[in-house]
Amino acid sequence: MNQVGPVQEVGEILSVGPVGAYVEFRVFAPGVAAGFAPGHFVAVAVGGDESALVLRRAFALYGVTPSNGTVRFVVAENGAGTRWLCRQPAGTPLDLVGPLGNPFLLPLTPRPVVLVGGGYGTAPLIPLAERLTDLGCRVVMVIGAATADRLFGELAARRLVSEVIVTTDDGSAGLPGWVTDVLPATIARIGARAIYACGPMGMLHAVGDVARLHGLPAQVAVEEAMACGIGVCMTCVLPVRGADGRSRFVRSCVEGPVFAADRIRWADVGRLPEDLVGADAMKGH
Repeated sequence: MNQVGPVQEVGEILSVGPVGAYVEFRVFAPGVAAGFAPGHFVAVAVGGDESALVLRRAFALYGVTPSNGTVRFVVAENGAGTRWLCRQPAGTPLDLVGPLGNPFLLPLTPRPVVLVGGGYGTAPLIPLAERLTDLGCRVVMVIGAATADRLFGELAARRLVSEVIVTTDDGSAGLPGWVTDVLPATIARIGARAIYACGPMGMLHAVGDVARLHGLPAQVAVEEAMACGIGVCMTCVLPVRGADGRSRFVRSCVEGPVFAADRIRWADVGRLPEDLVGADAMKGH
């Protein structure tokens, strides 16, 4: 894994355009590109110099080309910050910090694996699929979304891996249903040895349950809101069991965004469990 640390730099938007329900950016940011590994994300300043939007927005890196210093990420327009960003044309300077977070852990030997993406959560799985394929792994990707326009990365995935299975909740593309409907049969058919996933929290919880039932390790990249991206604001904490068996709040942006699925206390996300280390001190705050 590349150990080059994160940098802050002012890059330049090289291209921007719609991809289904999303907007894809290609940005010249050689410092960010130099340290990339699959699963890393970038924190982008939004709103411009005169804006009251002081918090950065975090986006998983979808593709990186260190040789020409470019990075790519995908944006879903959800609020004032992403609305501003999606309206910036090519040539606009963009302040980025990255690459941030802990990336996916790669296997030491080739093995069959399944990658599961939900919506634009498929983005960080594309460079992961490329890396796993280079390592000699057999890679099958399961890509899902609510509707066809909210799928992302199908064509890129088909260029990289041996098989891509598409599901949509409403049946508007691929098979009707959820990614977890097809996951058990896919695991059995290829003899999968591991699962990697990124997408909405509910989907990751369900994928983790399937992995547990099949006795497989699963790494999940969570999509918690990350306001600062560097572990200061504490808005992205999750209850996670440590190696010592005790549970603590950890920061998705620093200790994550990639976690072992069986370490996350899914039922307690969004609340303060009584048995968390330090929970007594946090009451009333």
